[in-house]
Amino acid sequence: MIRVLIADDQPLMRTGFKTVLEATGQIVVVAEADDGEQAVEQAQRHHPDVILMDVRMPRLDGIEATRRLPRHKVLVLTTFGLDECIVEALRAGASGFLTKDVPRQELVAAVKAVASGDAVLSPNVTRQLLDRVAHRLPPLTPKADLHGLTDREREVLQLIAGGLSNAEIAAALVVAEPTAKRHVSNLLGKLGLRDRVQAVIYAYEHGVIERGRGG
Repeated sequence: MIRVLIADDQPLMRTGFKTVLEATGQIVVVAEADDGEQAVEQAQRHHPDVILMDVRMPRLDGIEATRRLPRHKVLVLTTFGLDECIVEALRAGASGFLTKDVPRQELVAAVKAVASGDAVLSPNVTRQLLDRVAHRLPPLTPKADLHGLTDREREVLQLIAGGLSNAEIAAALVVAEPTAKRHVSNLLGKLGLRDRVQAVIYAYEHGVIERGRGG
């Protein structure tokens, strides 16, 4: 069972998400929160596999709450689509975002993907978001130094930033797909990054890909 925490200041929204998720028989909602402070408290108490986090909540917004939960997998919820709040949430450590009107099947698939360690947002879309609004945001604190990467790891980072899947990375490097997957995992681990979306943000902030040239 995938254990989920739902943080949203609208009770009807929480109820709707809970009903959809638990109807699968594979997901259980272990806690709910109606503001960011409660979300942090409940996450630390229940250790959910995935947190559905509303961006705009009272007392503490979803971005700061995400920032305070670096070891948790967070899927951000928004009614506003592609705006700077999404970029801030991704940079704070979220593994992706969904709009609140997402179809049921996509909501369930997204929760399962994040629980398994994937990101719910293509790298190219992330680059488009960064190109649009990142110049208005404060810079990230570097997690690691690019000089600590091998030449192969730098190449893999460039390919991830270009939006390539593991299969496409394998083809580009002329290696087997499991080997490419291992390179990606090693790279993420060395840089202290949670997923591929965070790798794109890292690459963007460190000049591996250029501003204004997103997918």
